[in-house]
Amino acid sequence: MPARTVGGGTVSFGLVSIPVRLYSTSETSGAVRFNMLDPSDNSRVKQQLINPRTGDVVERKETIKGYEFGKGQYVTFSDEEIKELQEKASPAIEITEFVPLTEVEPIYFEKSYYLGPEKGGERAYRLLSEAMRKTGRSALAKHAARGKQYLVMLRPYGSGLLMQQLKYEDELKSFDEVPLGEETELKPGELELAVQLIEQIASDDFKPDQYTDEVRKRLWDAIQSKIDGRELADDETEAPQAQIIDLMEALKASLSKNGETDAEATAESKPARKASAQRKATKKKRARRAAGAPAKRAVAG
Repeated sequence: MPARTVGGGTVSFGLVSIPVRLYSTSETSGAVRFNMLDPSDNSRVKQQLINPRTGDVVERKETIKGYEFGKGQYVTFSDEEIKELQEKASPAIEITEFVPLTEVEPIYFEKSYYLGPEKGGERAYRLLSEAMRKTGRSALAKHAARGKQYLVMLRPYGSGLLMQQLKYEDELKSFDEVPLGEETELKPGELELAVQLIEQIASDDFKPDQYTDEVRKRLWDAIQSKIDGRELADDETEAPQAQIIDLMEALKASLSKNGETDAEATAESKPARKASAQRKATKKKRARRAAGAPAKRAVAG
């Protein structure tokens, strides 16, 4: 299925303008969405807006927007007033600066879009992509859409460009607000064991195809079972094992468990090979007897 376009724009830096198209990076067809039904006849119910003081139903088109600045106190805005305050939509994606790729932490990432060139802009698009790839830099830019002004980052991706919508600084909480508890000193050897454990299950490549949304799969399987009129199977998930409290013991147990995997496989294969050899020897004896050849006798001391 070809990528779904969600809009267009023009990337500009200096006197260079590059017409581009924006494409969605995600698939939404796999999402599981439920509707609210009346259990008496499975009719889909509708939501209503109710005035809690009078109990009257208020039509959505009759509502106005209000900001609560105090308990039960609001300043109100009409749709026209809000529209006047919103950013005017513009196709321009105006680059303001180029920064090293590693300087923008993933915590700022909001949404991602593929950028592709419009017809006639292929050469300039390729030039910008290759120049950023060679310098190891990404581009910060402003982009106005849907009444808002967004901070976005353009970066090389694959053989082209990716545009990532970023959060503003004041939209993020400071990590200083996160309670980390009292600072404790690590025991001797704990760090070495932790590093060893990481190295045991480390990989040099990220392989996203190895990971799937198991909850979504279970939901789809359950939906299909109900459609087919089958009973849902019981969940046979094992209960979690008791947690090891001692950090050093937990690290040692993890290392031991990972190391035993290969040893167990080797140990299990030895009896299998011995049994296979015995079966082959038995077959040979039977074949010799069938052919009239005397079986070999064991010679005593």
